[in-house]
Amino acid sequence: MVSRTTADAKGDVVVLLIGMRVNRFRAVHLWLPVMLAMLRMLRELEKDPARGLLSKVLLTASPRTYYVVQYWESKDKLYAYATAPDAFHHEVWARINRKERAGKLRGQVGIWHEAYVVPEGSYEAVYADMPAFGLAAAHGQVPLEKRGRYAKDRFAYRSGGDATQGLSSAPVGRKPPRR
Repeated sequence: MVSRTTADAKGDVVVLLIGMRVNRFRAVHLWLPVMLAMLRMLRELEKDPARGLLSKVLLTASPRTYYVVQYWESKDKLYAYATAPDAFHHEVWARINRKERAGKLRGQVGIWHEAYVVPEGSYEAVYADMPAFGLAAAHGQVPLEKRGRYAKDRFAYRSGGDATQGLSSAPVGRKPPRR
């Protein structure tokens, strides 16, 4: 039997994608500090859960591009960390801004981020034979049946709809009969 679960998220979900792109591999002196700074910021956040980082997943998109998917408690906590004068992030941005003004970055390394606030009712998740991962690592996981076997039912559950509406007793992997 396949063990299927879903994320136990409630309310809005805050997701930050943040990463770097190595534009010139030979410019190690410019891109390695960026990578190390990201790792240091993650350690800082892990040591202080009150800052609001719930979970993270480190990924690579190519040999040049590395990024982190972060799940935050709220957009206010994400913004508070990004602007906190006592956070390592503040020091890193000051360094980057000085280097840019001095023309020392010269396109050797790219940095980027995208932040999303996903309203309740606009996300759903399913995990088969997986430990807590991604959204489930951030918010916990529950058996799939608690939220609905099908995506439309999990969306309905989160948006306050009737979670049992449209549910079928069809076995896992089989579609309900047509009516």
